[in-house]
Amino acid sequence: MDTKKIKLPYGIPGHNLGEIERDIPVTEPPAWPINEKLKVVGKPVKRYDALAKVTGKAKFTADMQLSGMLYAKFFRSNTPKAKIKSINTNKAKDFPGVYAVEVMKSDEGELPEVKFVGQPLAAVAASSLAIAEEAAKLIEVEYDYEDFVVDVEEAQRSEAPIVHAVAISAQTDGGDVGVTHDGSQTNGNIVGPSTGSFFGGPRGSLDEGFKEADIIVERVYRTQVHTHVPLETHGVVVDWKPGNMTVYASTQSTAGVRNEMAEYFGISKSEVRVISEFTGGGFGAKHSAGVFGPMAAKLSKATGRPVWLMLDRKEEHMAEGYRPNSIHYLKIGAKKNGNLTAIQQRSHGTAGIALGAGVGRIAQVLYECPNFSTEQYDVYTNAGPGAAWRAPGNAQGAFGFEQAIDEIAEKLGMDPVSYRDIIDKSEIRKVERQQGAEKFGWSRRKAAGSDSGAIKKGFGMAQSTWPRFVTLDSTAEVRLMQGGAVEIRSSVQDMGTGTKTILGQVVAEELGIPVDYVTVLIGDTYFPAGPASGGSVATGSITPPARNAAYKAKLELLEQVAKKLKSDPANLTIEDAKIFDKTDGSKAISFKDALQGMRTSQIITNASRSDDYGGFKQEWGLAYGDLGSVQFAEVTVDTETGFVKVDKIVAAHSCGRPLNIAHVKSQINGGVIQGLSFALYEYRVMDKQTGFMMNANVDQYKLPYSMEIPEIESIVIEDYSGTSSTDAYGIGEPANIATAVAIANAVYNAIGVRIYEIPITPDKVLKALNKI
Repeated sequence: MDTKKIKLPYGIPGHNLGEIERDIPVTEPPAWPINEKLKVVGKPVKRYDALAKVTGKAKFTADMQLSGMLYAKFFRSNTPKAKIKSINTNKAKDFPGVYAVEVMKSDEGELPEVKFVGQPLAAVAASSLAIAEEAAKLIEVEYDYEDFVVDVEEAQRSEAPIVHAVAISAQTDGGDVGVTHDGSQTNGNIVGPSTGSFFGGPRGSLDEGFKEADIIVERVYRTQVHTHVPLETHGVVVDWKPGNMTVYASTQSTAGVRNEMAEYFGISKSEVRVISEFTGGGFGAKHSAGVFGPMAAKLSKATGRPVWLMLDRKEEHMAEGYRPNSIHYLKIGAKKNGNLTAIQQRSHGTAGIALGAGVGRIAQVLYECPNFSTEQYDVYTNAGPGAAWRAPGNAQGAFGFEQAIDEIAEKLGMDPVSYRDIIDKSEIRKVERQQGAEKFGWSRRKAAGSDSGAIKKGFGMAQSTWPRFVTLDSTAEVRLMQGGAVEIRSSVQDMGTGTKTILGQVVAEELGIPVDYVTVLIGDTYFPAGPASGGSVATGSITPPARNAAYKAKLELLEQVAKKLKSDPANLTIEDAKIFDKTDGSKAISFKDALQGMRTSQIITNASRSDDYGGFKQEWGLAYGDLGSVQFAEVTVDTETGFVKVDKIVAAHSCGRPLNIAHVKSQINGGVIQGLSFALYEYRVMDKQTGFMMNANVDQYKLPYSMEIPEIESIVIEDYSGTSSTDAYGIGEPANIATAVAIANAVYNAIGVRIYEIPITPDKVLKALNKI
């Protein structure tokens, strides 16, 4: 591959900003300067879809209305474990308004074995949703009931009912990033352990490390099952015509849904079109077609009509994923100078009938430690399958690890921020700690439990890390139209994070035009392949191709304009929608006039994500370094009622080059709010006697409302690494990781007693204070 040398911004403005020289592909554009020298990128441009969303014009999957459309409803199991003797659908089929009934069966035509309450067993398609719901109630199932277990600790006992008699397949989307959770490594309901990730496995000797330690902290931390509760539930509308299946999906991956549907039905990917213009949140659970996608397609094929199949809130809670819980043992050793000598980690958690529980990689990589070992076990229970949840595993892992680090700091007589200055080698987090502590007023922090009176204030902090993942199968197409239009196209979806807007900004910046000149067409698999939206992947994957495609289109346009202006193309530039010769200002033409004068009706260019930029070779989906963050929390604790109120969060973050500062802060706010909810409110309640989730709603499943949301101050630090043409990455995961543990550390600072389990509810506070 031919390359060229280029100098790019490198480092942190106002701290250590410099340049780095890299060899990059000759097709890549010149380096952008830092954001303050750009006109569109980095600015708080209004969302492309803001007006459509606030006026109700935005059409989500649930809003789709197609001619002749039918409505579908699942019939679900009401028992957690059973073999099915028979399913009788005759009454449902005969119900007026019903067009089709489909029963879930294996590839061999066998009825499914029931593994959890809420498992889909059949579905009805009817002329209205109300009719489908009534008809589904008429389905009759004869069960052969079996013993079950829904509690993660009871499931580990040797006498516990076995969830899976036959080992299930390996999964690679578990809590420990990059690890395959191997279902064949099973002892009863316990699977594993997973002992490492692509960041490595065990290292050094724990025995030697703990012998060297002057201080040892040994604790067990617990986190709860945490469901996703997106505003828009899972679902699809499927219209399957001969040779063409169109799927309208609420999804984080249009390509993933297309691929699954094509594979399931044994048809070509080109026969499946997936459209997702608007998605009402996902948080990790909406990467696949699930069970509902194929079922809607079967019903559509059987009836020859489009089928709407959206889940209700109860179904969403029971069957469509959640963050697995964790029982997290940690033993950490340190010397008197603060250096860590050994980290031993062991966890058990449940993703129900699936794999994917874990406590992530944060203990492995956040701080240097020569001796490290992790054992992460999945535990099967009779509950619906878990799913990725905004930084899989790492929020659970951080809750324990960053509390333990605070305990070590206290034993050393050191301030938590000062201690991390010793053990944390990350330059970006050092800057985040400094700026965050100053804005937060960390110097006001008092000794733990020292406030007098019943109402006590507490300050806490914690850190996180997340890899800069990218997906190479990411392509953008840019079109310059003779009529004056500019378009960018990709199948990447926008699940509410602002992907449409940043793509428009990138193209506008490269072409030297206002952002409202650019039409963004995404969320459709008829467009070039785009990445999934999850794991903070999309921005770093799709914005470089967007810029590169715009750069190619610009070069073609300037070649044509140069002939008209009798200029050298190398001397032409575009600024403020005007093309002019830098050596002779009289030679100029407006951007739109230049498009009108193109020799062809359009210029079309494509570009894909480079896997070799400046010598970096793509490995395991990891791009470069990590996304650092530091969170500070201020709480008020009423020691008579046990109530905890979070008063303020200061969140210091970096994501490379921030493309839209308003969007970045919005993502941070969302992560903080979800982290606060994880810390204080959300908790799935399972009835051990029936296997039912008792709070499968948004009333008893507690979420924070406006009065519980604290003041949130975001600090966004530019951090240039020169690893792509935009040098930009996502921000979805880090703010979610450190929030809960920062709050837990603040609660300790307030009351002087540590709480090792979340959610930190009033009863736990009072119990910790020996008041109940």
